[in-house]
Amino acid sequence: MKSLIKKYSHIWVLGYALIYGPWFCYLEKNTADNYAIVHTAVDDLIPFEEWFIIPYLLWFVYIAAAGCYFFFYDKEGFYRYSIFLIIGMTTALLIYTFFPNATDLRIVVDPQKDVLCRLIGLIQKTDPSTNVCPSIHVYNSIGTHIALSKNEVIREKRGLCRASAVLALLICASTVFLKQHSVVDILGALLMAMVVYPLVYRENTAAVTKRAAV
Repeated sequence: MKSLIKKYSHIWVLGYALIYGPWFCYLEKNTADNYAIVHTAVDDLIPFEEWFIIPYLLWFVYIAAAGCYFFFYDKEGFYRYSIFLIIGMTTALLIYTFFPNATDLRIVVDPQKDVLCRLIGLIQKTDPSTNVCPSIHVYNSIGTHIALSKNEVIREKRGLCRASAVLALLICASTVFLKQHSVVDILGALLMAMVVYPLVYRENTAAVTKRAAV
């Protein structure tokens, strides 16, 4: 039992969900009415494509699968991956808290048309169009691909790395083709990832390495 506890001692990181979950849900239900609308002319040029709901929903599988892999097979990678996500998600929540924002891009779909529209309708019903910039959906996709590409085992499997890159790109694209986000939200997530990346993945990150060795 001791060896098992030591081996998976990094499970404490998952406790962040107890902070993120309630905070995010509170903001979703209590965003002020004076939020800023995120909408650009470029958004109007992007067509609505219902099939993008597939990669949009695959985001949940992508994040969960990567998290499980790192948790069980790469402790240091798990810490780096978690730190990257936590910094970004916390930053996003702070932005949502002090600078409420939303989008007015959503298109009404007929859930009776087909299964894709039914899924889109479900997403629109459960996920309000508030708190969109920067996009956590996009930020976490970028972070997941970075983490996977940094793993020595996965890096050698070029096909898997390419598949990860394609999926991450499709997920990011899905946010604008489904009118869930503006291109500004994507750019905000990309900028945030560019700032956080060197903090987490610079060579010989002493704090991460030390924590992973525990």
